[in-house]
Amino acid sequence: MNRLDATRQLVSVLGREPVVASLGHPTYDLYVAGDRATNFYTWGSMGMASSIGLGLALARPDLRVFVVDGDGSLLMNLGSLATIGWTTPVNLVVVVWDNERHGTTGGQETATAHGADLEAVARALSVRATACVRTEDELRTAVARARIDPGPWVIIAKVAESGTAARPQLDNVAIKQRFMTAIGNPET
Repeated sequence: MNRLDATRQLVSVLGREPVVASLGHPTYDLYVAGDRATNFYTWGSMGMASSIGLGLALARPDLRVFVVDGDGSLLMNLGSLATIGWTTPVNLVVVVWDNERHGTTGGQETATAHGADLEAVARALSVRATACVRTEDELRTAVARARIDPGPWVIIAKVAESGTAARPQLDNVAIKQRFMTAIGNPET
């Protein structure tokens, strides 16, 4: 499966769960797969999607929070996995599109192209539930479990590159305001 198809598959099984997307291709793909007010697109924050998702999950235990990250971004902030394993937010699901590339910055190989195993890292850092998937069926099954079973979850999806999708036409302030209203925290 390629990254865009995997993103479409994820969106097709989600309800109203909020999704925090890493900058670049994960954000562009999420936008194309199904723009909605509960998508939080990030800009200029490489490596921070899992931390933003963690903060939201801790602040809003009533929501099942999804993060869509890339392998390059997650590798830039592995400390977030340690904090996720330590704080054990049962409502957090981190989905990592692992194409073994820094797709947004030019396609340079990541450490996963040379044997780094992000699922094993997550387990070693005490993340409660993990999966590594390679097909749309495996992804659908893992996400269905993660929507119900306590987390935190880290799902590593081995994907092929899919090219660049369209970019959201929203600015940072508009994205934040739309998202906060959608999850029931409008600014006052």
